[in-house]
Amino acid sequence: MILTANSFWVPLPPLLALNAGCKSRSQVLVRSISGEDPVVLSDSFRVDKLASVGERTRLSYEVVGKKRKEDVSEKLEVLWDDGFGSQSGKDFFKLATDIIKPDGGPPRWFCPISCGTPLKDSPVLLYLPGLDGTGLGLILHEKALGKVFEVRALHIPVQDRTPLEDLIKFVEESVRLEHASSPKKPIYLVGDSFGGCLALAVAAHNPTIDLVIILVNPATCFEKSRLPTFLFLLEALPNLFYGALSSIFLSTIRGLVDILPKDALIWRLKLLKSAAAYANSHLPSITAEVLVLASYKDKLLPSEDEALRLTELLKNCSLHFLKGKGHMILLENDRNLLTIIKGSSKYRHTSYHDEVKDHLPPSMSEYKKESKGHWLYHLATSPVMLSTMEDEKIVRGLNGIPKEGPVLFVGNHMLMGLDLFILLLQFLKEKKIILRGLGHPEGLKLDIQSGIPYISIILRVFGMLPVTPINFFKLFSTKSYVLLYPGGAREALHRKGEVHKLFWPEQQEFVRMAAKFGATIVPFGCVGEDDVSQMILDYNDWKKNAAVSDYLEENNEKLLLLRQDKEGEVANQQLHLPLVIPKIPGRFYYFFGKPIKTKGLEKILNDKENANALYLQIKNEVEKKIAYLIKKREEDPYRGFVKRVVYQAKIQTPFDQVPTFEP
Repeated sequence: MILTANSFWVPLPPLLALNAGCKSRSQVLVRSISGEDPVVLSDSFRVDKLASVGERTRLSYEVVGKKRKEDVSEKLEVLWDDGFGSQSGKDFFKLATDIIKPDGGPPRWFCPISCGTPLKDSPVLLYLPGLDGTGLGLILHEKALGKVFEVRALHIPVQDRTPLEDLIKFVEESVRLEHASSPKKPIYLVGDSFGGCLALAVAAHNPTIDLVIILVNPATCFEKSRLPTFLFLLEALPNLFYGALSSIFLSTIRGLVDILPKDALIWRLKLLKSAAAYANSHLPSITAEVLVLASYKDKLLPSEDEALRLTELLKNCSLHFLKGKGHMILLENDRNLLTIIKGSSKYRHTSYHDEVKDHLPPSMSEYKKESKGHWLYHLATSPVMLSTMEDEKIVRGLNGIPKEGPVLFVGNHMLMGLDLFILLLQFLKEKKIILRGLGHPEGLKLDIQSGIPYISIILRVFGMLPVTPINFFKLFSTKSYVLLYPGGAREALHRKGEVHKLFWPEQQEFVRMAAKFGATIVPFGCVGEDDVSQMILDYNDWKKNAAVSDYLEENNEKLLLLRQDKEGEVANQQLHLPLVIPKIPGRFYYFFGKPIKTKGLEKILNDKENANALYLQIKNEVEKKIAYLIKKREEDPYRGFVKRVVYQAKIQTPFDQVPTFEP
């Protein structure tokens, strides 16, 4: 059989082999809700025939057996190709017009060929479509999701009239069989609009199964939309006005009219009405983990208000808003669904999310998107990276960075972390190294009812995780490259006159942990915030205003503040937002010192005095690097923004390759 780009394959669902008398899991079954016996297609690596239900089906299948398991990888490379952006919303409508043709068959599961081969032991993801019923709604995300999930999509043929109860049972049966096959792995249900109602219904019936529900503009708000009126008019007016009615009354539904005949759309709208009512009546009994993705500009449903309502009603629910322009936000080529799943810490293999083991490396599309989004910032600061070789020679770039982990980078924080994202992206670009930054938990908070901030999502995608002893331990045990700012929030939110000043604890907090794992410690300094910004109001200024002072105190009482039990200024970590104005850009400079090896010194550094001595040495090295950069930047002929821009225009060189001072 020749498989085209428009073909689809059904991977072996282990659940189907359990109750069908199959001899091995390499056999593939096509099941339906019609009550017919399952059909065993083949035990071979690929079949050479079309497995269809009905004569005119446009779904072709590839069968994957035991041999396919040998090619399954266990992990992803850094900057892996996730294929996001290689398909578009236009491809959806092009395929939909073909796949929507009646084939006489019942609802069924299929998996897009573009999903490819997932990682070993990947969890299952079941996609439940919107009113279109095609199951093609993940077309932009198939390649990315297919790397880390066993993706299956529900296809509801255009002429199918399966009642709501039977659809729920169909999905529910698949979920229960998957759970029986792999009881320790979570099962993901991505419910798109109407599919969101199905997902909630299944979750309500199965409170003991570990489900992760992702709702995309869920249609539980059907009665609050204009769809009931549209349904009434659709039934009342002659077929002649079908196309015109959709264009005039509700332009956002025009795409459905192009692929669904009138009788099918009427049936789907009635099905949606019932599904919304059913789901709403069962919300109190849902215990599953839920992530709601909602569009600010949904013209079909009041999705923004509905998302906030669901967040309040569901027991374990978080929310993320998307700046989509319509209802079908998964078909907009902007946000990668996998990026959101990763960044909201929803991707896991067991009953809980492990910040280290479940972290997936940034993909090439994620890197390019953020690099493009920060290009003006990079152009304005034109960062200079210096590192120190083993022979103490200072070189431009990151060649002095150790080639093997674990490595701990210890340095100073610029105001509000201005230095952070430049570091994360540069290490990926130059070394393909993920810097696992340990950050303040409030900056990475996910349980925000008003919506998880995009910055929290993207920081987690690029390696950041909350600073805790257990995360420290896990990162070192996996030989990671760890980024630590001992000065924490006090250093990142310093006051006027405190530029480039360290606010470290009196006693060491990381040396003995690093020594336990034989980690290499790299002290570094960075300067430049005073070249790009000027502080107008700091914490002390805000405190002089009674109203603002009361607000800050009340707000900080609600937040998680670190190091409150410490002595000295490091404990003064009240969170606030200083008022800063930009200046004509200067330049950022980073200087990584000679690596300090702790391997073999475990016993020596287990002594508190020796550990403190090394701690003070590292702090002294960071201060030296800062002083070095402050002095040497005066010799940089391209420290000024205008000179750098003129040079770049003339030589056509990247912003991070503009010449600087001689080290």
